Amino acid sequence: MTGNKSKIFTWTLFDFANTSFSIVVVTFLYAVYFKEVIADGKPIGDLYWSLGTSISMVITALISPVLGAIADYSTGKKRFLLFFTLICIFGTSALYFLGPGQVFAGLVLFIVANIGFEAGLVFYDAFLPEITVPKNYGRVSGYGFGMGYLGSLATLGIIFPFIQSDMIKETFPVAALFFLIFSLPLFLFLHDQRKNIIKTGPYYKIGFQRVWSTISNLKNYKNLAVFLLAYFFYIEGVNTIIFFSGIYASTTLGFSNTELIEFFLTVQTTAIIGSVVFGIIADSIGQKNTLVITLILWLITVILAYSVYDKTGFYIVGLIAGSAMGSSQSTSRSLMTKLTPQDKKTEFFGFYSFFGKSSAVVGPLAFGLVSFLTGSQRIAIFSIGFFFVVGLFILRWVKDPKLTDLQTNES
Repeated sequence: MTGNKSKIFTWTLFDFANTSFSIVVVTFLYAVYFKEVIADGKPIGDLYWSLGTSISMVITALISPVLGAIADYSTGKKRFLLFFTLICIFGTSALYFLGPGQVFAGLVLFIVANIGFEAGLVFYDAFLPEITVPKNYGRVSGYGFGMGYLGSLATLGIIFPFIQSDMIKETFPVAALFFLIFSLPLFLFLHDQRKNIIKTGPYYKIGFQRVWSTISNLKNYKNLAVFLLAYFFYIEGVNTIIFFSGIYASTTLGFSNTELIEFFLTVQTTAIIGSVVFGIIADSIGQKNTLVITLILWLITVILAYSVYDKTGFYIVGLIAGSAMGSSQSTSRSLMTKLTPQDKKTEFFGFYSFFGKSSAVVGPLAFGLVSFLTGSQRIAIFSIGFFFVVGLFILRWVKDPKLTDLQTNES
């Protein structure tokens, strides 16, 4: 594969590291711990959790474009990534001190940690065009997500003894330590591409000016704008399922913590395969066609999740969801990289984050409200299919750039 293999491996190690937060806090243990212990297992716990996720995503969405523009101007992606990574690590560690009834503190700490995680991804994703060439964006992005899901498997293996001993709170600082250790190589060995700049004012002012300039000239990026609109809707469904899958399995289907570990091991395994295989497929048939396939897989997942009433059937749902999750996320990132102007890559990934994070407001709130009002998580999960349908419809108008239209100079 063309490109600096050592840079690519170092970059993917950050994906390996940060999914310890995603699997332990967002998807699995803390999500269930918050609902069952902190919120005392009450139905309104779903609504509280959806508010926490939505608030963190709104804040991330609002700050990402400006931060991205500043990072582009100052060539400071790595500094911003380090700042937000440390926020996530400290916030995750602090979850250890929470107990029953501390709903407000539990939400605040989760919001802080999730902002650190999500905002950091803006700067991490923007390294992609610097470590490989356009024809390999799909597979390299897939390698990153594949390493991420491998990191999830490693994390689950490490925390399994804690879960068996009913030491749930102890898994939070363990996840934070895992994130810290395996993110270090990126900060030590991967460098921003340097450029000469002339500072014309405070960075925050420059950031707002660059964002406003981009918004004012969106007519020049119509294809990118259409993709971001489609992404807004379908990633809504993806984020919501990620946020509520653990709660759904434990509440509706009665999964124990041990059974949840086994379930997520299954999901992560197919996610690794989906990320790598569909990344290679995307470089062959195009990112848009690959996304269509994965969104159809997501629709099948939603319908099956609504229909199954036994744990065995839900494992089948997990197999399909895992492959769809890995492929949809990695393919979206590689398509975004192809559509993005090189001189504004971090700024545009800020907009990518803006659409992705702001979309995560409506989906979780919709799930939480439907679950609370109907008393049925089945109806709530079925309602998420709407977002995949709308995303598929809008994606029809996105043009997948051909390799000949891209710069193919090696980085």
